[in-house]
Amino acid sequence: MNHAVRSFACFYLLEALFLDSTFASEVKSPSLGVDTISLNGKWQLLNSNSSIYLSAEVPGCVHTALQSQGFISDPYYRFNDLAYRWISLDNWTYTTSFSLHTNVRGKGKAVLVFEGVDTISTVLLNGVAIGKTDNMFRRYDFEVTGLLKDQENILQVLIMSAVTYASQKSHAHTEYRVPPDCPPPVQKGECHVNFIRKAQSSFSWDWGPSFPTLGIWKGVRLEVFNTLRVLSLTTVPKYDSAHSSWNVEVELFFDVFVASKGLVLLSIPLLHSEEFQLSLTPGQSRKTFVSQVNQSVSLWWPFGHGEQPLYDLKIDINLEVGETFNAERQVAFRTVELIQEPIPSSPGLSFYFRINGKPIFLKGSNWIPVHSFQDQVTTDMITILLRSAQKANMNALRVWGGGVYEQDIFYSLCDMYGIMIWQDFMFACALYPTEKDFIQTVREEVTQQVRRLKSHPSVVIWSGNNENEAAIATDWFNIPVAERPLYVKDYVNLYVENIRDIVLQEDSTRPFLVSSPTNGVESEKEGWVAHDPYDPHFGDTHYYSYYNNCWDWTAFPHTRFASEYGFQSWPSLSTLSKVSVSSDWDFSSNFSSHRQHHEDGNQQMLKQAELHYILPNSTDPVQKYRDTIYITQVMQAQCVKIQTEFYRCSRSNVIEGKSYTMGTLYWQLNDIWQGPSWSSVEFGGKWKMLHYWATDFYAPILSVGIEDKGHLLMYAVSDSHSDQHNVKAKVKLYSWSSFNAVCSLESNVTTIKAGGSTLVFQHPISALLTQCGNCTRRSCIVTFHLSSPEGQMISPHNHIFLSSPRLAEGLQKPNITFTVKDDGIVQNFVVTLYCSFPALYVWLDVDDVPGHFNVNGFLMLSKKSTVTFGAWRPTTAGEITANLHITSLRDVY
Repeated sequence: MNHAVRSFACFYLLEALFLDSTFASEVKSPSLGVDTISLNGKWQLLNSNSSIYLSAEVPGCVHTALQSQGFISDPYYRFNDLAYRWISLDNWTYTTSFSLHTNVRGKGKAVLVFEGVDTISTVLLNGVAIGKTDNMFRRYDFEVTGLLKDQENILQVLIMSAVTYASQKSHAHTEYRVPPDCPPPVQKGECHVNFIRKAQSSFSWDWGPSFPTLGIWKGVRLEVFNTLRVLSLTTVPKYDSAHSSWNVEVELFFDVFVASKGLVLLSIPLLHSEEFQLSLTPGQSRKTFVSQVNQSVSLWWPFGHGEQPLYDLKIDINLEVGETFNAERQVAFRTVELIQEPIPSSPGLSFYFRINGKPIFLKGSNWIPVHSFQDQVTTDMITILLRSAQKANMNALRVWGGGVYEQDIFYSLCDMYGIMIWQDFMFACALYPTEKDFIQTVREEVTQQVRRLKSHPSVVIWSGNNENEAAIATDWFNIPVAERPLYVKDYVNLYVENIRDIVLQEDSTRPFLVSSPTNGVESEKEGWVAHDPYDPHFGDTHYYSYYNNCWDWTAFPHTRFASEYGFQSWPSLSTLSKVSVSSDWDFSSNFSSHRQHHEDGNQQMLKQAELHYILPNSTDPVQKYRDTIYITQVMQAQCVKIQTEFYRCSRSNVIEGKSYTMGTLYWQLNDIWQGPSWSSVEFGGKWKMLHYWATDFYAPILSVGIEDKGHLLMYAVSDSHSDQHNVKAKVKLYSWSSFNAVCSLESNVTTIKAGGSTLVFQHPISALLTQCGNCTRRSCIVTFHLSSPEGQMISPHNHIFLSSPRLAEGLQKPNITFTVKDDGIVQNFVVTLYCSFPALYVWLDVDDVPGHFNVNGFLMLSKKSTVTFGAWRPTTAGEITANLHITSLRDVY
């Protein structure tokens, strides 16, 4: 039994609480005689014609305030995304009042700090306009010295409709069009999102709703001081290869009111401490201190490759005037390189990450916003998703460029868990204007975000945008050939001359890519927009093919790095039922059509499933709906499994000058609402079948079976850097009508290469079936795994079909029954299954009881099997028994 499954339920909450308190102590450090007045809490909210007036929380947004005060119901319910469109089309005003404490009156300088305003606003203090905001991703500081009153200061934030603003900006851009104008009609979204610096997916996407939010989505405070304040600080370890030693570079950013001198003490307990002189003149300044670490350090490694030690760094500033500043940060020692160099027997270049000098295969997924309303994203939500990623043996996530730069706690948890982050800047699937004001706000956005995030060891790469190089190169927007140079010029201006330029100035410790997908340095040679950004000889690729047979591994690109690929499925009925009614539970219902934001998505799922499975045909409409959801998850899991295993097998193979694949990030990890998508984890944290399977196809040592030219080939894939395993492939054939193996085979002992794939078994399929006597392609299934010479299993069980399950001969309804009992461990339960025939894709669903099983969606080839369920809240064996649904493939037709 897997201890990690047992402990997950209680451990993640304790961990989240620890991280929350740790990070809170970091950001709330006493600051050099600065008095801070938090303006978070209850504000008043008013719409444009004063017909709606209510109290609202800050941080927060208008939708959340309206729902919490009973003006609207759940925006995610049924068709409410359309019913509540009026909210985003109105203008709203936030108002609060505050008084000054005696000890802050008369201080030299006062600054109002807005960590995040969503998005277009004018800020007034006591009736005087003090500034404007136009970028959701920026912090804004407004000096208010001389405007403050001792009593009853009135602060107002007048927020304009983002939809209206984007439309106005687009129509004012008359010189040439900046496509796309609007999303596809199936997305039911708003237009011109590329003209506003806001989460691009908030105007709709093919996996989510259109909720162009308005609000003050991050904290607000007043800072009052006489001498100076610290704006921000960064801590970045750098390796000095010439001296084989580490330095820690600390950057402090000051807003100085009065010239000051003092001392800065940097100390890492048990490693090093050093003192520096500090001299500051009025204005904003940046001071860099480099402290050399003369002792050996423990390196930070990605999950599965080593530990993630985090060292405490203490920063103490003592000014001659007596004011002090103290902060603590955690630092980690690691290097990251993106290697793009020639490969023997290949015309292209490699594309892989080297961490601490070791090549690392990135195994993971893509991360989208956790919720449409960011104020509703909790530490628990983020922790459950990241722990789920780690539990599935992932070591990397790509924070996708159409959403938001994530919360600080997200990156701190990734530092702890060893999850590497591919960090996009927030530009996706569009061209963008390059007016001076747009470029200027982007420059400030990028500068602030790089300074905020570069201290995190988990962030291993910056990427300028999602798919915009490909959009130009492959002409997504039907741009006339004569006009193409204009758009290339704008592209280079935005991503190369501005974003790239800032990143290279601010951070020399990690690589930068202009786009994804891209040909990397080859794209640079071609003027930053390659002729074919999907060229598998270079860079990374995005690949989707919904109607072609996903079991045909020969159709997949032999890519260097697969940063996007995937298939849709529907979430469980228990997830959907929270936002629907029983009349919606039909694939042909208006609800099912409305929730699907990808053109022909529902048909694509069923057509792909129909290639290999018999579609559900129950006469009970609710049962048919539940079964259809099940079959979409089976299809998704099998398709992504086959594609991922192909990429992992291609790690050390070069075929026709291609492959040498060094990363797989399937699309996508999480959901933003309850609807069909490419996710492996449903909105709310429930695992789909794909996520259970990911724990196996991302295993550190994996066995993969493929059919090639009539031969059954089995590969051993290893993530190890140095351990060379001696293994045997153990192969069994089972008929669909019996629990007894028809025959068993065993390969010779093979030494599998570290960090590569090794062929360990090869056999003609015709000979294999003949050898096994009673087997045909339709009547039998092949199972296999790797074991040590002594017989110890060292890879997960795996299987390969020799024909589609829809053609299976002898597959019977298994008549599965079960018992549930308490395991004696907190919130851990044992489910014992009994069946009368072999069962395929055995799926256990406990409806609304949160948690996960140690295995699910599995092949049951014995009369009795035992699985465990770890609950994330108090429950009983009785509740699980009452809610448990068990489905196998043969049960749905």
